[in-house]
Amino acid sequence: MVDDRLWELIAPLIPPQPPPRGPGGRPRIEDRAALEGILFVLHTGCRWRDLPPALGCGSGHTAWRRLRQWQGAGVWEKLHRAVLEELSEQEILDWSRASIDAVSVRAKRGAS
Repeated sequence: MVDDRLWELIAPLIPPQPPPRGPGGRPRIEDRAALEGILFVLHTGCRWRDLPPALGCGSGHTAWRRLRQWQGAGVWEKLHRAVLEELSEQEILDWSRASIDAVSVRAKRGAS
């Protein structure tokens, strides 16, 4: 589900995995597999607990937890900027035709 180019963009943005807490326990799901689980849930709209184990993405709880960790680390904002920069470098985006709305920029008090 995650193609190689997308993975090349996001892999350096993901924070390093924490050290193991001790012996035993389940092995950590690879970040790419967790990303595939996250994208599957967001794309299909299924509940986190309904993430199919056959996909090899770990549990829905694992994917949800990784989503929250990466959100807190600013991964998604950094990925958004990286994608915009790459599209701009390839001259796919035309920045002269950009627009902005009130959701993007806060209005000053009393301004309309």
